[in-house]
Amino acid sequence: MSAPLAAADGAALAELAVAAIAAQLAGHRVAGAAPGAPALQAPGASFVTLENGGRLRGCIGTLEPARPLHRDVVRNAVRAMTDPRLPPVTPADWPGLDVSVAVLSAPETLPCPTREALLAALRPGTDGLILTHGPRRATFLPKVWKKLPSPDRFVTALLRKGGWPAEGWPPGLTARRYTVHEFADRSPR
Repeated sequence: MSAPLAAADGAALAELAVAAIAAQLAGHRVAGAAPGAPALQAPGASFVTLENGGRLRGCIGTLEPARPLHRDVVRNAVRAMTDPRLPPVTPADWPGLDVSVAVLSAPETLPCPTREALLAALRPGTDGLILTHGPRRATFLPKVWKKLPSPDRFVTALLRKGGWPAEGWPPGLTARRYTVHEFADRSPR
């Protein structure tokens, strides 16, 4: 997305994510009804994050637009329920489940010949970061800055997540940053 979504469009995306999760939990077919807003019909990339009582229950997304934004959100909401890093979301989670949808901007390449150059270019609290080297890729959404507020800690943790040494700098590593527009539907349900 190049321009921010209107608040009503963001609320519609959060409602779509909640409806998809509710349908999946109830064993119903997940509806694919398309909202009428042009911004939601355009290709877009999103992440859906599920939390219960502040504990992560799932976070799945796409980094590049591959389908209409509304379909991307529904797909990622259902997939976040079975995030392979965590136990699956169950009906018992539903009353306390917070659902947030982050719509990503187009990633921008950052020159990063060294770790220090990358650290200097980052905007804490604003940037999401994608690191890529060979077949490996790892990302942190901007909300991760709340837990890792210094650029050094942020990058160290993302390197670990990607399976690279936490210190040092793999030759050929590429970095891209993005911003998000986040919309939420909070519990209780």
